[in-house]
Amino acid sequence: MNSTPPLTLLFLLFCMACARPAHAQTVAVPLAIGQTFTLSSAVLGETRRINVYMPPGYPDSATARLPVLYMLDGGLREDFLHVAGLVQVATGNGTMRPFLLVGIENTERRRDLTGPTTNPEDQKIAPRVGGSAAFRTFLRTELLPTIRQRYRTTAESAIIGESLAGLFVLETFLQEPDLFDTYLAFDPSLWWNKGHLVDQAAPLLRAYTGPAKTVYVASSSDDVKIPESRRWAPALQSAAKRNITWYYKPMPAETHATIYHPAALQAFRIVFKPTPAAPAK
Repeated sequence: MNSTPPLTLLFLLFCMACARPAHAQTVAVPLAIGQTFTLSSAVLGETRRINVYMPPGYPDSATARLPVLYMLDGGLREDFLHVAGLVQVATGNGTMRPFLLVGIENTERRRDLTGPTTNPEDQKIAPRVGGSAAFRTFLRTELLPTIRQRYRTTAESAIIGESLAGLFVLETFLQEPDLFDTYLAFDPSLWWNKGHLVDQAAPLLRAYTGPAKTVYVASSSDDVKIPESRRWAPALQSAAKRNITWYYKPMPAETHATIYHPAALQAFRIVFKPTPAAPAK
């Protein structure tokens, strides 16, 4: 026969329940850092997933408008999460102006991010290559208008990418510069088509008479070994114009595999630096 008084037994059971791990008493719920939606593209003949990060305060405002940073390789298993983290931290500590971050998830990356090539070696990297013009049309006619319709944006926009995505960024800057205001490219694959894009750079830049643009290129220790990459900065310098602000940042401590995060951090602080507040009168 149990001699423990009933009230004492109840108290012991209560204490045991209180001592149970907290995780045993709660149910895990999804962790949201932004929004995601799909866009049916008539241009590409497929459905594309778009991921969006919004700085704190923006979703709760009825009037706030923000510029947009479009990022290639923007899937959750690609570069979206770490770039969203940089935007969040840099916006929070005041080293970057607030932006909407719009990540474009890949379906056929090497098809979309490369231009035409006559080099047989280039054509071996994927079943289909050379689709950059169609992908740019998708951005211009479908994605950008959709973002303007769904979100409160300003007229300012930028695009960021690394490797083949960096190649697409610079190709867009040279061939359709009015699509964005700022172009950020890290270790761009300028070797594509035997450096044809670099060959085009100086004459296209000399002919440019449009509004102000900003271009930021960073190169790792791997990229600077590529002859085509070494010709990029001289091409920009030879065609320097007042309406094109350009930066070329060698990062010899980084490799092609490590450059994206540190390069993006530096680029955001330079090209998206907040405007100093006017002194109080």
